[in-house]
This record gives sequence, structure tokens and C-alpha cells, in this order.
Amino acid sequence: MNIKINRDTLLKPLSAVSGIVERRHTLPILSNLLLEAKQDRMILTATDLEMQISLSINGATGGELSTTVSAKKLLDICRALPESADININTSDSRMQVKTGKSRFNLQTLPAADYPVMSKAAGSQAVVISISQNALKRLLKQVEFAMAQQDIRYYLNGLLFEVNANRLNVVGTDGHRLSFTSSQLSQNYEKQELILPRKTVIELIKLLDDSDEEVSVEIVPGQVNFSFGDIRLISKVIDGKFPDYNRVIPVGHKNTFTVNRMTVLLSMQRASILSNEKYRGIRMVLTNNSLRLISTNSEQEEAEEELEIAYAGDALDIGFNVTYLIDVLNNVASDQVIFAFADANSSCLVTVPEDQNYKYVVMPMRI
Repeated sequence: MNIKINRDTLLKPLSAVSGIVERRHTLPILSNLLLEAKQDRMILTATDLEMQISLSINGATGGELSTTVSAKKLLDICRALPESADININTSDSRMQVKTGKSRFNLQTLPAADYPVMSKAAGSQAVVISISQNALKRLLKQVEFAMAQQDIRYYLNGLLFEVNANRLNVVGTDGHRLSFTSSQLSQNYEKQELILPRKTVIELIKLLDDSDEEVSVEIVPGQVNFSFGDIRLISKVIDGKFPDYNRVIPVGHKNTFTVNRMTVLLSMQRASILSNEKYRGIRMVLTNNSLRLISTNSEQEEAEEELEIAYAGDALDIGFNVTYLIDVLNNVASDQVIFAFADANSSCLVTVPEDQNYKYVVMPMRI
């Protein structure tokens, strides 16, 4: 079993799949990658039992190979080898030898037959949608920052992925703020809803390219499969009921103003320096053509920023967690953002002029 492959050919795919491998696992084989090679192709597979990434590489010459080896060690070895080095991989019994030039590494392997490969769920009611890689990446990045982290309401630790007629809606919320975006699909589908786990979302953002190449998304009960380029990603979905986002997104907020995104972002970042470290509260005080951002903390320190804006609505004094506002301003790409309010007790709606589909809602806080 002797496989020859160039170090540069192997390194990028190897780091792409190693991202999901858990270092310390109760099952030692889950720290390993499954390596399979035949007919000039090598397939690398990693899983954490919740999701699985497989990547196929062209350019592996030699015989056939099927084994599992430590993902971290193989990746560290590849990174440390000189650029463009040719790597020879030999396996025998429960060892794998990685050799290049005068360097030799003998690694322990575990049998490929023991690797817990996730198979595609068989379902006659599979729904397959197509979307470009850059469109899917943009949708995920617009909402992923609003996902909860380790919330006991486990259904919030992921994104709602909703296919409805000819739209794909993606929503993230942690109960205090909600980010919604939507994209048109090339055909109509029956309504499908699933909750993509947080880890899957983060890996997808890393793996997707900024290209127009298609991603095929196959939705089956309990599972979703993404295929693009040489990558296949299988993920379990979170079992639960996502909150009804239509009830959260406000309609008809009449007090609005448009402002330069960077100007208001920098003002908020400065004002937040003296906000209470625990509650991160900031007051937005709106009067005719003026926005004041005021923060105070338990040491009675105060920061105030004033911006001139085109505003002729009601005078308002309303508190928010400044982190939630900074998050959205950091994650939308637009030059201008639109803030909309109803009254001092209602949520704030943030939108952008060039994307009618994007909506971000923040609940107010008492300060």
C-alpha cells in the first residue's frame, strides 16, 4: 500500500475536514480521519457523529488504501513539511508511515471498518434545492451571529432553514435579538423547515467559496446533506420547534432614520467603553435631527456621543444592549443602515437599503 501525493495538494483539504474532529473523545477513533484512496483519488472523511465532512482529492498516485489515522498529527506533519514536498504514505498492520525526503513519521492507525461513517438517510420524501455557494455563504453570515450559544433552549443553538415556495429563509435568534434573511430559489418547493446546528453552520461558512458554483442541499427527515465542489457534508438537524419569527419582525415602525454604518458603529463602540460590563446597556436618545448615544456604569462614569441625522419623528429615549447593535453593524456589508422604532417600549428594526430581504430585530432593555 504505497500512495504518493503532493504536500500542497493534501494540506488544504486536510485542514478543511480536520475542523470538526474532537481532540479528546471517549471513542479514540473519532480523533481520527478516514483515509481512502483508489484510482488517483483520495477521500478524507471526518465525523463527530453529529456531522460528517468528506472531501475528495485528485492527484494521489499508487495503490489502494483504507485506514484511519490521527487527524491532528497528520495535519501537523503536513503543515511542518516543506512546500511542494512529495509525500509517500505506506500502511501495514496497524501502522502508517509518512515519508518525504529525509523525514519519516510512523503513526498508529485504527481499522477503517471500525470508523462510524454516517450514511445518507434514505427517504423517499427528500427535497433537493440548488443555490450558489456565495449566496448561501452570504445568507449564513448575515444571521449566524444572532444564534444562541449553549442555551438550554437547545433549538436556539442553530439556524432555522426554511424552504417555502420559491424562497429560502434563514433565521437566527437567541431570544433577545433576531436576524432574518431570504433568497429566491429557481423553482417552487413544498414547505420544509429544519434547524441547522451551530457547529454545522460555522463549518459551512468556512468551507463555502465565494463562487457562483452550485450547492446541492438535500433535506431528508432528521438530516440535511450539502454537496459542492469536492465536498460532501452530512449533518443531523436539531429536533425542536423554532419560534415563529413572523410574530417578532415588526411592521409599520414609523420613526425611522438612515445613517452611515461606519459612523454609527464607531460611535457605539466608543460609547460602549463606559457601559455596564454585565448588562452592556446604551441609551439611544432621538430628537429632531439628532441621535445621542449615552452609556453609564456602576462607577457613575458616563460616555455620550452625538450624531447629526435626518430625523423628524417622535422624541424617543430607548435602551438596548449595545453588543447586539454592534454585532449587526459589523456583519452587514452596506454603507448605510436604516433604524426604525415604534415607541420607547418596542423593538428596534435594522434594515439596509440595498437588500429588501434582510431584517434584524433587537428587543429593548430597561436602563
